[in-house]
This record gives sequence, structure tokens and C-alpha cells, in this order.
Amino acid sequence: MVLRKIVKIDEEKCTGCGLCVPACAEGALRIVDGKVKLVSEVYCDGLGACIGECPQGAITVETREAAEFDEEAVEKNLQSRQLVPTAHHSHIEHQSCPSTRAVRLERDSVKKEIAHIPARRISKLSHWPVQLALVPPDAPFFENADLLIAADCVPFAYANFHSDFLKGKTIVIGCPKLDDSAFYKEKLTKLFTQSNIRSVTVVNMEVPCCFGLFHLVKEALGSSGRMLPLKQEIISMKGDKIPDSKHKHQS
Repeated sequence: MVLRKIVKIDEEKCTGCGLCVPACAEGALRIVDGKVKLVSEVYCDGLGACIGECPQGAITVETREAAEFDEEAVEKNLQSRQLVPTAHHSHIEHQSCPSTRAVRLERDSVKKEIAHIPARRISKLSHWPVQLALVPPDAPFFENADLLIAADCVPFAYANFHSDFLKGKTIVIGCPKLDDSAFYKEKLTKLFTQSNIRSVTVVNMEVPCCFGLFHLVKEALGSSGRMLPLKQEIISMKGDKIPDSKHKHQS
């Protein structure tokens, strides 16, 4: 143990938004049970690059006795976080389970069979799977697509999700609070690099933790080197589209 600078997390202030996680190049932070935790003292260099990303001011740097910063341990940690999920999901994607098989869904024939049902009740989903953790980044349905990235809760909160957001778009969904944000960033970077995406729309809930999804998308676009039209839409917990969120961003 040595006396040195190390980050301190105020759990009462932390909302679990996850914005600080990708900002830590050493992989020292992770969301556990809805709160950001310091994975290990040896991973933290004490420089505090994550502080500026926290909208709640929950992260500070303190001087106290802690285990020494270990660059070798950091390297092993980063390698394990990159290889383990990648290998795991690669194994899943090659199995025959229908939940992970990339499929285009033809809708014209369905519309003819149920033409008497109002259009707003017909699914606009054009492919499978939709979970970001499962979808292959080089799936053919991403080619020349307008990509919609939605937080898991959005389709349940916003009643006209299919007609207002999903129609004509290719979708992936995920939760920035409950899932591995580092893996999300890596997966999105591969998607932007390997597929000819035309535009990106992110739809998230108004709760603080959900804004991490938009942040991850911007980070992934930066890592991929792609310059794409990027738009954000925000949905209230009452299920309304928040007008002030209707603005475009350029990555």
C-alpha cells in the first residue's frame, strides 16, 4: 500500500448513467447493481479523466493509502474485457438458435394478409435479431441503412414507436445502465466500420442513466472515423416525445 491519488465515487450522487465508464482508458470503472464501482485500485491511475464525464459530480480524486497502480494488470484487464464478450457472442452467433440468427423479415405479404388491420398496428420491424449484444455487426440488413438505436424501455413507453421511429429504419436496442457499456462501444464501433450506415437516430428515455446510450454512440462514431448525421430523440416517462430533444448532432 502506498499514499497516492485515487478516484472516489459518491454512491448517493451516482445515478448509474455510465458516462464515466468509457472515459476510463484503464477500465477501472464498471456499473454494478446500478452504481458505478471502482473495479480494483490497481487499475486506477488517479488522473481523474472520468470526472468531467459525470453530470452529477459523483466522482472526485482523493489522496489515501491504496494499492499501487499496475500497468500490467490494467493491460490484462482490458484484454479480458475485449476478448471474453467477443468470443462469447461469436460462439452464440454461430449456433442455430433462432434468437441469434440474422434474418430479414418480409412485410409486403403480411400486409396483404391482414389489410383490414389499421396500418399503425402492423409491425415495422424489418430484421432479426435486434439486441445489440446479439446482432452481427456485419449483418446484411445494416448495409445502406438508416440506423435506429433505442433504449430498451422506449418502445414500451412510446405508444407509436413503430410508426414514428421504426418505419423504414434498421434497429438495435440496449440498456446503457444494465449492460456492459465497454462492450456496447466496441460492438457499435465495429458496426459503423463494417457497414455502410447512412444515418443514426438515438432514442432514449429522459432518465439520467439512459443518456449514456447517446454518449456511447458518439464515442463509437469517433472511434470508427465515420462522419454520419446523428440525431437524438428523448421520450418522457409519461410516454411523450420531448420537443426540445428534436435536434441534430454531427459526430
